[in-house]
Formats: sequence, C-alpha cells, structure tokens
Amino acid sequence: MKPIHLDDSTFLFVLTGAGVSAESGVPTFRDSNGLWETHPVEKVASPEGFEEDPALVWRFYSQRRAGAKVVKPNAGHFALAAIEQKLGDRFLLATQNVDGLHSKAGSKRVVEMHGSLWKTRCSQCDRAPFADDAEYSADKLPGCKACSEKGTLALLRPHIVWFGENLDPTDLEAISDFFLKAKGKRFVFIAAGTSGAVWPAAGLVKQARALGAETWLVNAEPSANANDFNHVQLGKSGDLLPALLGV
Repeated sequence: MKPIHLDDSTFLFVLTGAGVSAESGVPTFRDSNGLWETHPVEKVASPEGFEEDPALVWRFYSQRRAGAKVVKPNAGHFALAAIEQKLGDRFLLATQNVDGLHSKAGSKRVVEMHGSLWKTRCSQCDRAPFADDAEYSADKLPGCKACSEKGTLALLRPHIVWFGENLDPTDLEAISDFFLKAKGKRFVFIAAGTSGAVWPAAGLVKQARALGAETWLVNAEPSANANDFNHVQLGKSGDLLPALLGV
C-alpha cells in the first residue's frame, strides 16, 4: 500500500472512533440490545440518570475504568503518535474515545471530544476537571471538596459528555482553528474506526473537504458517511494507519 503523501507543508487532521479502541480489546459495555446489566445506557450516561441514581452511574464508570486500566495501545495508536512527532503543530488528533489510549501511546495534540474516563469534575460547581482513576463504591460516592468548603454538598461526576449534553466549545474551537490554519495548504483528513453516525464529528469530513482537504476513511466496514470521503480503505486501523502514514 502506497503511503499518503505528507510533505513539509502538509496539515494532517485525524478523527478516531470506537473501532480504533476495539482493536486494543477495550471492553464493550452494551449487550446486543444496547443494555448494560439490563439498564438502558441512558440511565448511566445522562444528567438525568446521574441525578436519579448516582451510585449506579459511578458503578458503571468504575467498571469501565477497571477494564480500561489493563488495555494497551495498538499499532494504529502508535502510528498516530509517530506521525505527530514529524508534523508537530501541523497535526491534530480529535477522538470520540474516552479511554486515553492515544495519550498512553504518546500523542500530545489530542482533543478528547467526548471527555475522558480518567478525569472527574463536580456535578454542580465550575471546578476544573482533574485526573482521577479511582473506582467508587455505592457506599463511598465522591463529594466535591470545593463545594464542601463553601457549606454545600455536591457529588463529583465522570468528565464525560453524556446524552443530552453539548460538546465543550473549547474543543470545537480548537478543531475549527486547525481547519482554518490548514486552509489553502496541503490538507489531509483521516477518519479511523468511526461509525459516521455521531454528530457533530460525522460532519467534520464535509467541513474539511470544503476547505480543500484530501479525505480518507479507514474503517472495518463502510461508515454511514463513507460517500463523503475521497478514499476509503477497509480493514483494521492497526494495519492500515501505519501503512498509510509510512511509519
């Protein structure tokens, strides 16, 4: 397979989804009916679900943390970290995954569009999210120290974008700024392991093409938006990304 042409003026934007993590063996949390332990996933991944049963939500995310701790990055993750070393600020990676595998592989310029499994924030105040890999039990749910010092009781929550919540405007701005810098330059857009059905991520390929980007889809099967790409390569991202990036 011939590598994509990436010269000293190329800007490369990469979008990754669940398929990239699945190749590392990240445990799935839904059964074939979209349920987790008989619970609709919205019960453990929405503000309403957290308000109704925070212990259930924290059990779900504690379970996910435990499963993700033993998972290692695959060749696709390492290929993206390697090409970033070459391109520097002409590279940006946006991921819909929350498992932190890109950072574990060495990627630095990463936008975690859906949050991080390894960060926690307050459910009430504007305290900044902080690193946290603890697994919480129903009888020891985490409270916010900042709120407590002000005489208010508030629970901490996972730093995840839940159903019904908007993406962080700062993350969207970082992507938009990169696109504008790439406009008029050699601009390559790669989507890997994505369904092409989750917005606004699914619409990024059209935005990139409007700015003149050469677009590539790397996926196990055609995504819902496969027709929006100039090139489609079907297979494992762990095999295809190193070959396409020449690393």
